[in-house]
Amino acid sequence: MADQKRDYYEVLGVKKTATPDEIKSAYRRLAKQYHPDLNKAPDAREKFEEVQEAYDVLFDENKRAAYDRYGHAAFQQPDGSPNPNGGGDPFGGMGGFQSGFQGDLGDIINEFMSGFAGGGRRARQSRGPRPGNDIIHSVRISFMDSIKGTKIVLPVDYDEPCDNCHGSGADNPKDFESCSYCGGRGYVVRQVQSLFGIMDQQVQCPNCRGTGSIIRKKCHVCGGSGYKHVHNDIEVTIPAGVYTGKQFVISGRGERGINGGPNGNLIIEVHVQDHPEFIRDGDNIHLEVPLSFVDCALGAEISVPTVYGEVTTRIPEGIQPGQTICLRGKGVKNMRTGNPGDQILHIKVKTPVKLTKKQKELLQQFQQEGDKNDSIFAKWKARFSK
Repeated sequence: MADQKRDYYEVLGVKKTATPDEIKSAYRRLAKQYHPDLNKAPDAREKFEEVQEAYDVLFDENKRAAYDRYGHAAFQQPDGSPNPNGGGDPFGGMGGFQSGFQGDLGDIINEFMSGFAGGGRRARQSRGPRPGNDIIHSVRISFMDSIKGTKIVLPVDYDEPCDNCHGSGADNPKDFESCSYCGGRGYVVRQVQSLFGIMDQQVQCPNCRGTGSIIRKKCHVCGGSGYKHVHNDIEVTIPAGVYTGKQFVISGRGERGINGGPNGNLIIEVHVQDHPEFIRDGDNIHLEVPLSFVDCALGAEISVPTVYGEVTTRIPEGIQPGQTICLRGKGVKNMRTGNPGDQILHIKVKTPVKLTKKQKELLQQFQQEGDKNDSIFAKWKARFSK
């Protein structure tokens, strides 16, 4: 009955405001503590199932909401039996304890039992061919090279399978025999002291290094290594529009494979240097343009630099500091579409700091001809008196 069950939050030892991460952490701790394979106490199985049932409900957002509102009754039928569509039966009628090996519990078991008796899958897998690790190589290019594209040449050292033995290390495919040390299994069993007492642990065979076989006659070309060392200069094309962090993959130029497996990949990661003036934002380019207050007041036609060369543009009369002018199509070409972004000009007004006597007289005359009450400052100050 519902009133015979312990509160799920109490079972996991968490508050009703616990986050999913806190619930999961509590579950993992208790599942390890009461798992019947690790805890031989008579009530371990019962407590383990109770923890599993509480977790199944509280970690599921919908089930937790129903439980918070109706308690255990949310998962029972009127006659008190478990609801087949609810969380009353944590094992779903699939054989009780066996379903506990799914999901997060599987991670827990692997965490504790990996390498021990019953966890020999990893040792057996090491006998087969496996690909080598990838290698990441960073290249730094200039800002303008990222805009226009470039080519770089990389000196690369890597291993290729031997042309004679094709990576096996044997002079002939028949020159293998089963390892006598491990009996061809590729691993040996050793007893080790652990938190749970003395347990059997599977480790890679030191004689055959996990392959399960040894070579009677090594390859006369590579001496049994199975590989030859190669040095090549590889030309890499960097397309226009590339950005920092973009990666390019060159297959088969990474670390060599294991047990005849393929090489890993060489990954080229691009880093673009900053430009002293141009600032990139996606496919757009931003540029600050300094102008005198005369050019801003009267307007002007100017020639401005872009990443593709200089272009002429018109500064409209009366433009204000901070306003922008958009040069369509003068930004970065998108790597996927090839369509260019824009270049945005940010207007900066530069006030002269050294004036000649004549310039000062002209500015004073300009100021005197204006209405003092109509000045920019006067208009701004007037807003405080309203």
